[in-house]
Amino acid sequence: GILAGQPFTTTVTGDRSLCERPMGRIVVPLRKMGASVLGRGGGKYLPLRVRGGKLKALSYESPVASAQVKSAVLLAGLYADGVTTVREPGPSRDHTERMLAHFGAEVTRRGLSVSVRGGCELSGRRVRVPGDISSAAFFMVAAAILRGSHIRLKGVGLNPTRSAVICVLREMGAFVRVKPSRSAAGGEPMGDVEIRGGLKKPLRIGARLVPRLIDEIPVLAVAACFAPGESRIRGARELRVKETDRLKSLALNLARLGARVRELEDGLVIRGGTGLEGGECLSFGDHRTAMAAVVAGLAARGPTVVYDTSCIRTSFPGFVPSLLKLIR
Repeated sequence: GILAGQPFTTTVTGDRSLCERPMGRIVVPLRKMGASVLGRGGGKYLPLRVRGGKLKALSYESPVASAQVKSAVLLAGLYADGVTTVREPGPSRDHTERMLAHFGAEVTRRGLSVSVRGGCELSGRRVRVPGDISSAAFFMVAAAILRGSHIRLKGVGLNPTRSAVICVLREMGAFVRVKPSRSAAGGEPMGDVEIRGGLKKPLRIGARLVPRLIDEIPVLAVAACFAPGESRIRGARELRVKETDRLKSLALNLARLGARVRELEDGLVIRGGTGLEGGECLSFGDHRTAMAAVVAGLAARGPTVVYDTSCIRTSFPGFVPSLLKLIR
């Protein structure tokens, strides 16, 4: 999105998993704004060659509720003449528009639409970055599935478009207490989150909730194995185009650990209540799949081995050392 507004040509590429992820959803609106974007499959996959320049404002109806698509278009809109608007079919994470407003951009929100006026001059600001709730979720679930556990996570981001994992764990019967901080960080609410172990109800995630916890679903699927009854995750087809097909990798790993799990086109059905036996899991080169498997192994009855965990460095290089401090 930023490169689309620059008067030069850039080639963007990435690792194997990024080169397999669909980029057409971002390329289409950027082309409509006037950028030239070339790549494999007609611009559907990396590497992409972006020739930026003068852009025109766009009113874009996004076919998916995706903070990544929205962010790309809004960032391009900073360099366009007029007002650029993105409308989504459902709410998605709003970190970008909060931060743009914090730095002085003219941002307007109306329902499922968000707009930015091009040509605004941004100013430097002090920003305190809250703890990432997607990373915190692995410790939250670990505490929830281990009876007798108690953990308090300080300075966690509590953005309502991102923190649905808290609501879900509460609905499953876990004790979760939130103490908001008085001040937000760059427009982002934050606070402390306290969790005590014990799950009493199955997991229920539907399509409307998915955008608010898309990154937490892998570890919530682990929680479902320790909750009584049949848990269902639906409307999560987006997980198939992450670093790996997360629905498939989750189903395979949980089955290896003894879970009764059925893979659906857009989700999973997990029969919980019996816990996990332990076994051997693969990361599939995906950091969240790997960390979810580690949390599963923590609560499994037998030993668990997770292979190829170097990918965890993608988002949380301190995950294993932090976990070891808590369980020793």
